[in-house]
Amino acid sequence: MKSKIFLPLLLTAFLSPLSHAVTATDGMKNGPVALKSAGPITFGSEGVLFIADSRAAAIYAIDTQDTKAPAKSGPLNIERLDQKLAALLGTSPDQILVTDMAVNPISHNIYFAVSRGRGPDAKPVLALVQPDGGLALVNMDKLKHSRAELPDAPVDGVIGEGNRQSNPRLESITDISFFEDRLLVAGLSNEEFSSTLRAIPFPFQKVANGTSVEIYHGSHGRFETRAPVRTFVPIKIGNEQHVLAAYTCTPLVDFSLQELQPGAKVKGKTIAELGNRNRPLDMIAYQKDGKDYLLLANSSRGVMKLSTDTLEKWDKIEAPVNGTKGLPYETLESWKNIDQLDRFDDGRAMVLRREPKSGELKRAQQRRGTVKDCT
Repeated sequence: MKSKIFLPLLLTAFLSPLSHAVTATDGMKNGPVALKSAGPITFGSEGVLFIADSRAAAIYAIDTQDTKAPAKSGPLNIERLDQKLAALLGTSPDQILVTDMAVNPISHNIYFAVSRGRGPDAKPVLALVQPDGGLALVNMDKLKHSRAELPDAPVDGVIGEGNRQSNPRLESITDISFFEDRLLVAGLSNEEFSSTLRAIPFPFQKVANGTSVEIYHGSHGRFETRAPVRTFVPIKIGNEQHVLAAYTCTPLVDFSLQELQPGAKVKGKTIAELGNRNRPLDMIAYQKDGKDYLLLANSSRGVMKLSTDTLEKWDKIEAPVNGTKGLPYETLESWKNIDQLDRFDDGRAMVLRREPKSGELKRAQQRRGTVKDCT
């Protein structure tokens, strides 16, 4: 099985007036990467890893120099990941939170964004699974990197009262994905319509304001402009590039990538309501037997498998929905308790799974990484 769409693509090289071939590491400088938080991560081309720092409302592009293809790529199973990370960081498993996972498409090495501790004093770190299955920390003190700051980030501070208190800055970046020569970013801005998608050209230069996005939320029965995208994937529909975005409670919304222009306001097309009281966690796209699919991990309904071959045929949802409606899905019964997903290779996914303990699901207990065949 071979994907023609979703593997990170090489940046197109061209000649500038100075006859210099543009590479992914152009404009990068050596020095420390001083993260305030470690949020979503994703790989681009040439071994470049993007790390979102939501607290700083910034994104780092890091040259990992991890560009050697593996001699072989067999099954991988890492037991009790949280315990091993805790031992590496000199703390206890309940003080470890894996915030995201990304597989290098060149080397198949696995990277984890990790928080050591909880709350505002948590320390962000980047961990790497070594070829022998061991864990190592990435030294952030001297890395070739570049940085992009969001110009329209929300305020950094607690707002609201009681159980509704929140810090909107922590959702300035909720997910990222690299597509061709752009880093796609979802999150909140300081605009009135604060839910935002943006396409940042890479290598980084000046970052423009994002695109404010509006959706119809069938489970809530209203249009919304402040709920952030939780996870998304770039995808091709017909001959056009699109973004499929999943929101809490759980609309699946289609946006045209071409419409994501700085400062614009765009209304997405809700093509599915996948059930309320549910939070999407991660999403990947893949192809099998010539057909395109999504796998969507979520908090309440396991991993959903959705066919995307007929996306353009589904009517938009703009009326209240009780239950589910639109693009159908099936639940993968054998894929239980999945927190994170990423493509491992053309036919397999890397999953981060939490294990039941004493009849309960403990998000911070007995995590393991497993390669599973895409079905």
